[in-house]
Amino acid sequence: MNSRRLSHKRRRTAIVTAAAASVVAGVALVPNWSAGAAVTDGATVDAGTKATFQKLADAVFTDRTDALVDGGGQQPAKPLASGFSGDVRLSAAQSREERSALTELHRRQSRLAKLGEEYSGADTRVTLDKTRVDGRHATVEVTESTTLAYAGAKGTEPQTTGFQAHHELTFKADRDGDWQLTRVRDTDDGYLAVNQVAKPLVAATTADDDAPPEAARSATSYPAPAKPKSLTGGTYNYKAMAAYATKYWKTYNTAYPDFNGQGAGGDCTNFVSQSLKAGGWTHVPGYTNDFHKWFGNADIQSDSFIGVNEFSWFALSSKRVTSLANVYQMDLGDVLQMDFDKDGSKDHSMIVTSRSTQGVPYVSYHSTNTYNRSVASLVASYPNAAYYAYRT
Repeated sequence: MNSRRLSHKRRRTAIVTAAAASVVAGVALVPNWSAGAAVTDGATVDAGTKATFQKLADAVFTDRTDALVDGGGQQPAKPLASGFSGDVRLSAAQSREERSALTELHRRQSRLAKLGEEYSGADTRVTLDKTRVDGRHATVEVTESTTLAYAGAKGTEPQTTGFQAHHELTFKADRDGDWQLTRVRDTDDGYLAVNQVAKPLVAATTADDDAPPEAARSATSYPAPAKPKSLTGGTYNYKAMAAYATKYWKTYNTAYPDFNGQGAGGDCTNFVSQSLKAGGWTHVPGYTNDFHKWFGNADIQSDSFIGVNEFSWFALSSKRVTSLANVYQMDLGDVLQMDFDKDGSKDHSMIVTSRSTQGVPYVSYHSTNTYNRSVASLVASYPNAAYYAYRT
């Protein structure tokens, strides 16, 4: 992520596309992933059009991020995406979708403020990865990199939180050859970026064992009763766990496989297991489907190393973790899991990489790749989820 000054007032001017290239009639098109132009019945995608696809995507996700930033009591600024017109713009239906998303994110910002958390500034950048054109339809793949600044951060507390997310945008050309954005789809497993409003993915998991251990659900009330953790002198190096997660939150360690994009929660538990291993957790070899075993490398991984529920079963049965009564009791190297629909099957794993002096833990995770997101933000975003906090 490029360094850039964070400013709540940063607004971009919507740029109208360059004049459409000449229409070439009667040309048969095939899907086009190159940088060249594609023309059909008045619909043109040249370098200028692609640049405007990118600018509109940037505006959409900047609007979503800005909705989370404290406005100091001022009315929200007019959304950037609404300023696009002409050759590339939002469709009427997508305009309604974006208004609905911004409304929900403003509500999220209010819930966060009640929990004592505010963002003083934000920066969102979108890069265009691929463009495919098939007749009057264009599919655009982009990567969003967003950073938010925590208001009032002090001392060693995290100054920022950030994430990297991937999206697919669908454009359709109208009868005049103008491109309208008709759909925005998040393509990472998990749907867990700070500014995403899509419901997280859930997956049911069953155990081969008749009686795997059940984790105790953790409360989300703040502040939590004190539960201090000794970070030095013990069996594990918790600072090493946090350092590993901070290093590899978006630049994956090639010594392990990458499960992002493969469904069922993606790479989240694999990432947590790697971090714990970096801090001293040792392998317990055996069959991959035996949750009493735990191991992982480039070639083979136990189900407990990469599976959300299997990890919980191993960690509890091996006594490597104990359940915490409240999520705000977590400290460096502790693990947080979530069950979004409370169906008894856990859906997502995260590891604590920082803790504020006010008693708020910050987690990092894969799918969507995120660093130092506060537990308060998760509670505000998913108030109906079940939370499971583990002391490692």
